[in-house]
Amino acid sequence: MSTSKRPDAAFLEEAQALLGTRGLTCDADLVTPWLTDWRGRYTGQALALASPANVQELAALVQLCGRYGVPIVPQGGNSGMSGGATPDASGTALLVSLRRMNAIRAVDPAERTATCEAGVVLQVLHEAAEAKRLRFPLSLGGKGSATVGGLIATNAGGTQVLRHGSMRALVLGLEAVLPDGRIYDALTPLKKDNRGFDLKQLFIGSEGTLGIVTAATLRLVPQVAERTVIWAGMPTIQAARALLLHCDAALGDALEGFEVLPQSSLEAVLDLLPDARAPLAGPHAWHALIEVVADVAGAANLRAAAETMLASAFEAGLVEDATIAANETQAEAFWNLRESVAPAERAKGPAVQHDISVPVAAMPDFLDMAVTTIKAEFPGVHALGFGHLGDGNIHFHVIAPPGSQRSEWEAATGKAISRRVHDLVTQWGGSISAEHGIGQLKVDELERLGDPVALSLLRQVKAALDPRGLLNPGKLVTLAPHGARP
Repeated sequence: MSTSKRPDAAFLEEAQALLGTRGLTCDADLVTPWLTDWRGRYTGQALALASPANVQELAALVQLCGRYGVPIVPQGGNSGMSGGATPDASGTALLVSLRRMNAIRAVDPAERTATCEAGVVLQVLHEAAEAKRLRFPLSLGGKGSATVGGLIATNAGGTQVLRHGSMRALVLGLEAVLPDGRIYDALTPLKKDNRGFDLKQLFIGSEGTLGIVTAATLRLVPQVAERTVIWAGMPTIQAARALLLHCDAALGDALEGFEVLPQSSLEAVLDLLPDARAPLAGPHAWHALIEVVADVAGAANLRAAAETMLASAFEAGLVEDATIAANETQAEAFWNLRESVAPAERAKGPAVQHDISVPVAAMPDFLDMAVTTIKAEFPGVHALGFGHLGDGNIHFHVIAPPGSQRSEWEAATGKAISRRVHDLVTQWGGSISAEHGIGQLKVDELERLGDPVALSLLRQVKAALDPRGLLNPGKLVTLAPHGARP
């Protein structure tokens, strides 16, 4: 059956019988809130909203969709940044929410693992781990809504990637429903398993295009017993990179976070938050937020180690000024400044945001080049970068000249800017999506700039697992380039 033909009432009747009234709804009041992405860029339509209660119901539902040729758009917390969980405008797709599948099946303190379903909210997982004196070492601003399934599907990063890696490094086992309705069960974590491809990695970062993640076994680490948070000012982004290397050499695995932002971003945050205060007495071209942590064994010596590192950084001329948070309240205030950069920049007016990465060592020079190039080629804009310097991921924002009309500027100049930024990133051997995914936002740019061999492999994998293209169509990768027949 063609995926472009609207399914008849028979499909909805069978789906209703399978899922019950709680598991399937066409009520516009219940469906509409989930049809627009978190950033408000995309709004679609859906045949209905399905909310299966367990993996068996989901598997049966996927089989039913296959029989009727109904496209499926999986959705977690709907907190993605690239429109990857929003259906198109045709209204032919079934929106499938995993939010009812929210059980934490087990937390094993001895093995330091948690096995939980896809609908578990990140904040809930944090609390469950903390109850066992452990922690799940991935955090981000949307932890109150982002779900485990969505984090896996987008290979989420966050502020702790420097030490612990992205979701790829944290997923030890995985369960997923395949496009034909079969259940792939690899939840049991094995430290050594040489039976061929690591198949679970296919689903991590696949954005729901190869299968629907239903559960995972995740790596936990010891709870933080002590942390030290430092705010430092530097003259250049190159100095920030030198400070990062200095911290890494002096502190090793205790270094958990290293975030950077320019003075203009700090000023934007201070304008947005009237009660906020600048950590340092004077302005600095660049600022670094550094977090150092220790478990019980290293807690007693942590602050002394941080102070020694900072003293030697001053002696080496790596910082102009710095301060160490006196307590947890001040530490949280420092982090609030960093986490408020994105909304503060949005408040300045129309802008285009880019989630990019280049090789870590090249980021300072790339950022200087990109800011200079964009400002020269698009007069009147303000360009800046901030973010996770330690893993080469910078959020590159370009703000429109004062008085610009949002929709007109973003559709014309903004689109041209993004194209140019992506060209520059590609020339430097980087990625146009560091941690937010491709979704529908960047699917055309991926096809334009992606390596032809890599794109061919992506399509071959997609065609092998989902030959009819029913899983999350129009996201990440298509079965053939736009304008060509599969």
